[in-house]
Amino acid sequence: MAKWTAFPYDSADYTYGAAALKKQWARLHAGDAEPLPKDDAVLAAWTLFHAGDFQKACEAGLKAASSGSPAGITVANKAQCIYANYLEKSEKNKLAMFLEAAERAEGQQASEPKNANAHYWQAYALGRYSQGISVTKALAQGLGGKVKSALETTIKLAPRHADAHIALGSFHAEVIDKVGKLLGRTQGADAATGLKMFKKALELNPTSAIAMIEYANGLVMLEGDKKMKDAEKLYAEAAACMPLDAMERLDVEMAKAELED
Repeated sequence: MAKWTAFPYDSADYTYGAAALKKQWARLHAGDAEPLPKDDAVLAAWTLFHAGDFQKACEAGLKAASSGSPAGITVANKAQCIYANYLEKSEKNKLAMFLEAAERAEGQQASEPKNANAHYWQAYALGRYSQGISVTKALAQGLGGKVKSALETTIKLAPRHADAHIALGSFHAEVIDKVGKLLGRTQGADAATGLKMFKKALELNPTSAIAMIEYANGLVMLEGDKKMKDAEKLYAEAAACMPLDAMERLDVEMAKAELED
């Protein structure tokens, strides 16, 4: 595995011991609804993830999975997807990483069909891959239906999965933004449903910077410039969030960058 780009901020505040991580687990996983792992090796992989050591977290997760702890695949997929989305500089590598994570998640679904995050990480990875190759191209390849179905399954299995609500809101917004409301309907995209998903995500996870950012993006995609002020307010709220781990820090920094543009 080639060396991944390092997390660019000080991770001291995001380095948890096992006991501290267990204490903060509900708050740190309000987005993905991942249950607290029973296996210490998987918990150790999550410790690396939260501290921003995404490569080691991915490797530790895969190692735990190969030693009989399938929950290790989830931490590996999350580490790889978050890393690829925020820190990987090569577009080619980024797309390959998303496809690899999507494949692993699909394999996980086969052995654990009721594991909500097996469906979610497939959807996330394919969704980001679709954005990378262009949403229109992805829809022509039938990826839109796969993403939508996987997200709906996630929510069915874990109704409080805030991140799946965000991603489903983004699906509706992106499709309508790229192909219009009329053609969007053929892909199952609907503006009212998209907005409802964003609102639900924030209701489930009110301190989520990424929920605020994606809601802001969705508002502009679905309702245009008239919602720019509302979007800017959401970006400002996201930028003011207090991150509790490396991923949240990357979200907050992204919101700050948006405000500066």
